[in-house]
Amino acid sequence: MTNSENTAADKQYKKMTRTPVNKLIFILSVPTVISMLITTIYNMADTYFVSKISVSASGATGVVFSLMAVFQAFGFMFGQGAGSIVSRRLGAKDVETARKFCSTAFFLSLGISTVIAVIGLFFLDELMSFLGSTETILPYAKQYGLYILISGPAMCTSCVMNNILRYEGLARLAMIGLTSGGILNIALDPLFIFTFNMGISGAGLATAISQYLSMAILLSAFIMKKCQCRINLKYVRLNGRDIWEIVATGFPSFMRNGLGSLSTMILNVMASPYGDTCIAAMSVSNRCSMLIFSVCVGIGQGFQPVSAFNYGSKDFDRVRKAIDFLWVYGTVAVTVLSGIMFIFAPWVIARFRSEMEVVDVGANALRYLCVSLAFLPTALTANMTFQSIGKKGRALFLACCQNGLFFVPLALVLPRVFGIVGLELSQPIAYVLAAVVSAPFLVAFKKQLRNC
Repeated sequence: MTNSENTAADKQYKKMTRTPVNKLIFILSVPTVISMLITTIYNMADTYFVSKISVSASGATGVVFSLMAVFQAFGFMFGQGAGSIVSRRLGAKDVETARKFCSTAFFLSLGISTVIAVIGLFFLDELMSFLGSTETILPYAKQYGLYILISGPAMCTSCVMNNILRYEGLARLAMIGLTSGGILNIALDPLFIFTFNMGISGAGLATAISQYLSMAILLSAFIMKKCQCRINLKYVRLNGRDIWEIVATGFPSFMRNGLGSLSTMILNVMASPYGDTCIAAMSVSNRCSMLIFSVCVGIGQGFQPVSAFNYGSKDFDRVRKAIDFLWVYGTVAVTVLSGIMFIFAPWVIARFRSEMEVVDVGANALRYLCVSLAFLPTALTANMTFQSIGKKGRALFLACCQNGLFFVPLALVLPRVFGIVGLELSQPIAYVLAAVVSAPFLVAFKKQLRNC
């Protein structure tokens, strides 16, 4: 590295290992929370503007959302996997190895997401039906899904770059890339949908353009050497051991997002007997709850580089303090936001669709989610802790709990017993059960850190 690069690396090392933990997490979490909120808001903007077309069009956004989650699952797998390794390597002052893992993860994600997009485009009808489209929703889902598939490679690689920048402690650069695309999407949605009369295709096109803009901005940070990592083919190492290390470390993120996609698909399938209004109501309520969920994840993403970097530098006391701060800070923030959303749930749902059935089902589902979201920070703290420090087995198990081990059987059984109420309760109960399982793991690990 050049002298200027060494100076920048030393400055960043001191920031990550000497800044008071609470202050450092707060500094890093503010940009990530903003990024997550903007991303969630532009997803909600798609739902909001598309819902003005028809109930079936509104339902299509919920169907295609699970497709977006697939691309994000691969992006987070490679991004979180490489990011955790990068942060620990930088904590150990091994910059060259960090660069190799960064470039390898980027090009792997680009290749895999492109293959998924091409296959999806060839089998578009079958894919949309498989994801839970009814006959009336299918035409809208195909139009919207076409552009989501086209934007898939940008969506996936942006996740990788965003995570690596965050794990370096450069959350502000990551925020600029994500929020720029999100703001553009919000601006283009009404223009394409209504002014240009493109309908739901306009929402899809707006998303595709915004995703490629975000990709370009994030990539520029690496090309212009604003970070220690590089994206260059010369650093790519396609050997089995390195690829396994990335995939194994990031696999909990893949399962978390992949199971999230599966849960959305199952929710759509189980809601379909109740008609398009039920699918639309569940879609809107889930999007609204994601606003709170994104705040919690954003705070957690501010914690991850602090945890990984200091674990790499063997300062275990700082890791323990970081866990305590995230657990308390996240719980307080989410509980307050959930309380506000609980009170205004019917009003929020009515902003999307005014049909009485949509508002009733959507408001009930949203209120159940608000109550359960207070438990989310416990599960998230445990999962993000173990993933950031490379404890792959525990991270994978906890990632599978919420949307896999608990939600899938609940979503398949409860609606058959309790009807729509069972459908509304499936995700909230899964949140609570995941927290109950996660807490003992977290407490035991904190005790272990005290003895290190």
